[in-house]
Amino acid sequence: MSEFEQLHPSLQYHVVNTLGWSTLRPTQLAAIAPIHAGSHCLLLAPTAGGKTEAAAIPILSRMLVEAWPGTSVLYVCPIKALLNNLEPRLSHYAGLVGRRVEVWHGDISQSRKNRALKDAPDILLTTPESVEAMLISARVDRPAWFGNLQAVIVDELHAFAGDDRGWHLRSVLHRLDQYLERPLQRIGLSATVSNPNELLAWLAPDGRRSVVGNASVSTDADVTIDHVGSLENAATVIARLHRGEKRLVFCDSRSSTEQLSSMLRGHGTRTFVSHASLSVSERRQAEAAFTEERDCVIVATSTLELGIDVGDLDRVIQIDSPSSVSSFLQRMGRTGRRAGGRRNCLFLTTSDNAFLLALGVTQKWSEAWVEAAVPPAEPWHIVAQQALVLSLERGELATRDLVELLHGSFPELQTEDIEALVEHLVGQQFLDRAEGVVRVGPQTERSYARGHYRDLLASFSGSQLLTGRHGAAEVGYIDPTVLTGERDERLLLLAGRSWRVTDIDWSKRIVWLEPAAGGGKARWMGGARSLGREVCQGIRSVLADGASPTVTLSRRARAALETLSEEIPMSSGTHSVMSRTDGAPAQTWTFAGTRANRSLARQASIGTAKVRFDALSVQAPVAALPATLPERIDLTGDELAAFHESIKFADCVPRQLLSRTIVARNFEMA
Repeated sequence: MSEFEQLHPSLQYHVVNTLGWSTLRPTQLAAIAPIHAGSHCLLLAPTAGGKTEAAAIPILSRMLVEAWPGTSVLYVCPIKALLNNLEPRLSHYAGLVGRRVEVWHGDISQSRKNRALKDAPDILLTTPESVEAMLISARVDRPAWFGNLQAVIVDELHAFAGDDRGWHLRSVLHRLDQYLERPLQRIGLSATVSNPNELLAWLAPDGRRSVVGNASVSTDADVTIDHVGSLENAATVIARLHRGEKRLVFCDSRSSTEQLSSMLRGHGTRTFVSHASLSVSERRQAEAAFTEERDCVIVATSTLELGIDVGDLDRVIQIDSPSSVSSFLQRMGRTGRRAGGRRNCLFLTTSDNAFLLALGVTQKWSEAWVEAAVPPAEPWHIVAQQALVLSLERGELATRDLVELLHGSFPELQTEDIEALVEHLVGQQFLDRAEGVVRVGPQTERSYARGHYRDLLASFSGSQLLTGRHGAAEVGYIDPTVLTGERDERLLLLAGRSWRVTDIDWSKRIVWLEPAAGGGKARWMGGARSLGREVCQGIRSVLADGASPTVTLSRRARAALETLSEEIPMSSGTHSVMSRTDGAPAQTWTFAGTRANRSLARQASIGTAKVRFDALSVQAPVAALPATLPERIDLTGDELAAFHESIKFADCVPRQLLSRTIVARNFEMA
């Protein structure tokens, strides 16, 4: 029996006769047997490589063969826009065989959710945060709603695993297993990663596992770097280049997305905008229009990096550079989908630092290298969060049962450390305990009870944005820092358009807007990016030996590389030192990455003034700079306080465990 013939006969019929496919792709065929067998799977393919179908078609087949009742499959995505985008396609596939799909996330109305609860769909498209909300909701009959689950499909698994949302997701899945006779089959979908076996073992610590697909990096693409020097120059280049084509432009901040969109419209270029601080209607309008049009530009942050279908693209243009090869591959993978097409990416860098980063990222790509998907170390704040939501879910439970459940969610962590965390939660009144039984404590009520514990559901902190409205229409979300200060007239950029602030209702967190002729600011607060050692070594390689022939440099880029190669000293040793003529300490070029240089700068600053550093260098007296990384780091109280705000639920974690989290994530040791 062939792989295709293993599918349920109804699916075989519809794949050929309704969908019109003569066969399935190799990865899709290879996924059928292990998914039918109930193995945990990781399905690998490049962007637009058919991963969704590779998971959905065998799962639908198994659903029919085994007659799964009720909601039997969760399809989990990292962003709501991706869920919305997938829903029509998955509904079509499921509908062919008499099954239904429903979407459930924060933008879905309560009435629609109530209908789903009364008439359960077969497949539920959702986010980890929405599942968390269901697990603690009094309106959801958890055993009835979750008791029929058989499998979970995790889209963009590498994106989850790379931050704390992955730990949150995996713990939620373990909690769902408690309502089932047998644990969920876990199926991850991922773009190229260098450690697929380790990634699948992290998603599914127990049971049979199967990696399907190819993890190799393809360097067959047209990649060009142009050093344009400013965002205004980038707008001019984009407006003049590739007219008549559909161009997707990535920026790495919402502010630059807004500024560039406004500039492009000033050049008369038909431009759409997409980022997380736009209203749902604005994003959907832009994505729909972009799908249907030809001669236009859509300017986006990473919201369009993760698989959302915006139709056939001609070009991807990157302003400055993403910080990882993985992200670059995702973005470039939006092109080259048409027959005879080729993947392409044009970098337009606006500063020397961005230019160097583009050189480093593309150098590592030209070596067919990509990052491993590694979950952040020591996730103690997520363990604390899970302890609190478990007490909400269960009402009350024995301390030993709480520790056991937490250890089941986080088997990498030591039981005695989990016990210490629970004791801290009790001592700080986040949990209340009597006769060995714990429940939600008064401090949790004070800190997190607002909005049905909304802030307790997510592993990340959302900034307190204000809603921008024009009449009855919601335009987007505004950082309050852009509204501070006394000015006669406040002009903002939002959705690529200029707006005048007419009124602010601080109690309702609403900013009233009217269209303006031009001008305005765009600003959102965000964290600084951290660069890894490998990409920084890629920069060093280009400065020493020149760019890879796989990457094309414009005339301006070649001139900039020549200048920077002369300015930045290179040596065969570990470090290169450049003396300063302005009286400042020497700048030592390590190309070691952000975490390593933070450790070196910390050692160099002991007993002296604070030392400046970035991912490539440390500015410190040569004599003060240690030759090697420290073997141990003990943070001071001031250092703990400096990092405290960057970690959600930090107050719930004992000092020793919090220090371990901060050190593991921000410093590198020998």
